Amino acid sequence: MMVRKVPVPAPSPARLACGPAVLALALLASCSEGPLDPLTPAPRPHDAREFFVPAGQPEFTALPGATAYYGIHEGIQGEAAYRIEVPDAWNGALVMFAHGYRGTGAALSVSSPSPGLRAHWVESGFAWAASSYSANYYDVRAGVEDTNDLALRFAELTGLAPSKRYIVGQSMGGHVAGAAVEAETLATASHRVEYAGAIAMCGVMGDVELYDYFVAYNVAAYGIAGMPLSSFPIPDHAEALPAIKQALWIDYATARGAMTPQGEKLKHALRHLSGGPRPVFDFGFPGFQDLLLGYGELMGDGNGIFAGQVVDTRAIEYQLDEDPALSAEEIDFNASVFRVDGDFLAHNPLRPDGVRAMPILWGRFEVPVVTLHGLGDLWVPFAMQQAYARRAAANGSGHRLVQRAIRAPGHCGFTVEETTAAFDALVDWETNGVTPAGDDVLDPQAVAEPSYGCAFTTATRAGLPACP
Repeated sequence: MMVRKVPVPAPSPARLACGPAVLALALLASCSEGPLDPLTPAPRPHDAREFFVPAGQPEFTALPGATAYYGIHEGIQGEAAYRIEVPDAWNGALVMFAHGYRGTGAALSVSSPSPGLRAHWVESGFAWAASSYSANYYDVRAGVEDTNDLALRFAELTGLAPSKRYIVGQSMGGHVAGAAVEAETLATASHRVEYAGAIAMCGVMGDVELYDYFVAYNVAAYGIAGMPLSSFPIPDHAEALPAIKQALWIDYATARGAMTPQGEKLKHALRHLSGGPRPVFDFGFPGFQDLLLGYGELMGDGNGIFAGQVVDTRAIEYQLDEDPALSAEEIDFNASVFRVDGDFLAHNPLRPDGVRAMPILWGRFEVPVVTLHGLGDLWVPFAMQQAYARRAAANGSGHRLVQRAIRAPGHCGFTVEETTAAFDALVDWETNGVTPAGDDVLDPQAVAEPSYGCAFTTATRAGLPACP
């Protein structure tokens, strides 16, 4: 094994007027709802935040038959750590790995892919590289730009030139991977990379709709508990939570899945907000309640990622039972429940210095994309995949998207076989033109079938029924 630490010079200025960028901007007119002219971004709290790479953080040991490279590269917000691993029998392809949400601390960390997926890549001859990004928080802009920057610097860091590049991300990193292949990113990124394909695992494929979902659930909880809201951000949320839990749960402390009659309405509301009736939802429900109710503290500006309010719940239709037709109670609830009014595009404009603060997944891409998502995931709900499928279909990319549902109750809880099969399917698709099989995420009847998700689930999770 050989380890090299290589200093990296500062990135060159963005060049947005190149030929491919002009062509891509022309394409955006048919899918973008926002202005195409970049705007000088308004100051936002996130711009003033500082981050650092802890001493010794990037170091890692290569697997047998591979070489490790690690060090520091310059990102859009400051320094970022990187890791690279190249098999001795390299096939010439590079996989960029985009990590998920790292919280709001100042210390940056770069991580390797999951052990099984990493071993599969190395054994199959694929090199991989990963950046810590130069910022924490939900900064997908940093994720895209810094991952792309590292991809472009791979040759100078290793002395090896890749023949093609793929990108794979999980959770927030799934958003990064999806954004990296968008036409808008190819038109506006400071660091422009043409990936051959992408995989998003448990990804935030509906971008700002994730924030809308968090807030809508809390708004529903207040309304169903008989404590309707009249303003946002939610005032005194921590003080109100005990009364909400008492009204909607039989005993929140001991059984987060046991609801009062009113609480059952909240459970139905979450089922529909998160993707509709489907297997595994009931198994995932209890484990996410602390997390979801904690999002009642959201301010609506993405924790400073935006300069203003982006959460908007005006278009959300709440369901309080299993009947898709609106009952008289649901009509009344939807008419009276408090609505949060925000403007995502106004506070997330195109910028002259790279991609947007939150890159938008319009669903316009020219390469194959595969997604994996757990049916019981309520942190990043299955509805994210449905939003992405609708956008891709509307913008002419539906035939380039294959989505797979996994019968898992947690977040990003995939088996090695599930992730490696998805990767191999993507490579075969991109290399040989063999479109892999997937699940229909937009047919409510298919999604509600007891066997939904069985096709690509390789193991029965503890506590879940086996596939029928």
